[in-house]
Amino acid sequence: MLLADFGTSYCKLLETDSTEPPRLIATRSIDRSLKVDIATGHNGKRYTSHYVNELTALARGGLSLIKEESFTLLDCGSRDIKYVAYSGGKIKDMGWNAECGASMGFTIELLEKYYTLDFSSMDIPESSFSITCGVLGMSHIFDAVVTGVSEAEAVAKFVKGIAINAYNFAKRPEKVYLSGGLCDNPLFVGSFPCPVVSLGRFVLLEGLQASLNQNK
Repeated sequence: MLLADFGTSYCKLLETDSTEPPRLIATRSIDRSLKVDIATGHNGKRYTSHYVNELTALARGGLSLIKEESFTLLDCGSRDIKYVAYSGGKIKDMGWNAECGASMGFTIELLEKYYTLDFSSMDIPESSFSITCGVLGMSHIFDAVVTGVSEAEAVAKFVKGIAINAYNFAKRPEKVYLSGGLCDNPLFVGSFPCPVVSLGRFVLLEGLQASLNQNK
C-alpha cells in the first residue's frame, strides 16, 4: 500500500510492500493525478479516499515511536505547528496553530537560502526576537540589520524566537519530542529551553501505518 503525508512544502511517501525508506518529494513536483491508499497532511484529501487527520496521525505515530507513557510531541512543519501530550498512556492535551504559527518552517527555509546561511554552523544567540508569526516576524530581522546587527545574528534571533514560541504553544514541557522538517535544523533544535529529542520528518507516516494496523 502507498501511504503519504502531503505537506505544504514537502510530501513524504512510503510503500509498505517495499524495503525502501520513505521518499521526500517537493510538493510542487507531485503529479496531480497521483492516488494513494491512505493519506494525511494539508493537501492529503485531494489524493486519497482514505484520509487521516494530522493530529490523529501525529498522536498514533508518537505512540509507536516513543517508549514512554507520558510525553509531549511537537510537530513543526512548513505551514503550522501542532502538538499532542500524553499522560499515563492516554492523550492529555493537544493543539493546532495554523494562524499564529503561519509559515514558520517555510519562512526559516527561505531565510537560509536568501541570506546564504548554514544553520548547522551558526551559534545559538543568547537572546531572541518575540515571534508569533513566521511571516510578520521577518520585520524584526530587517529592523535589526538596519541598526547594525549582522544578517546571521538577526536570523538566528528570529529562529530562536520561533522555537520559543513553539515551546510556549506546547505549554512548556520539561522535554520535547520533535517532529517535522525542522528536526534537521541544529539552530532551531538547540534554541529550545529544554531537552529535545528529534524524531525526524516521517512521524505522521508512522501514524498512518499504525492506523492500518488498527483496521486489520
